[in-house]
Amino acid sequence: MSQMTTPEELFEHELQDIYYAEKTIAQMLPTLAREATSNALSRAFETHLKETRGQIDNLERVFSELGKRAKGEKCPGIEGLKEEHDKFMKEETPSADIRDLFLTGAAARTEHYEIAAYTGLVAQARALGETDAA
Repeated sequence: MSQMTTPEELFEHELQDIYYAEKTIAQMLPTLAREATSNALSRAFETHLKETRGQIDNLERVFSELGKRAKGEKCPGIEGLKEEHDKFMKEETPSADIRDLFLTGAAARTEHYEIAAYTGLVAQARALGETDAA
């Protein structure tokens, strides 16, 4: 593994991290929509899938503007959230109400992860003068 020495390298790494996260989220959302027993919660997951696809498109545009190929870097943060979901659903066999409560909390945790990641990326993009990326 080579040493990371520039802010540009860090920015690219962080882009790859959130790209992986968004792709993983896009894969998970249809499952979450099916698992939800509340129609409103299921629709919220379906709506979030559309938003996530838009975020993936935006990230691909940023990669392109930087002259880079869009690729993901395995993201331990999102992997942990996914593992938490999978383990809970397998081991706890929650009732319908508890499942929806869990899914709501899982969605909030995931959204906060995304907010933190994008806040950092926007700050880095601005510091690097990448105003279109910001």
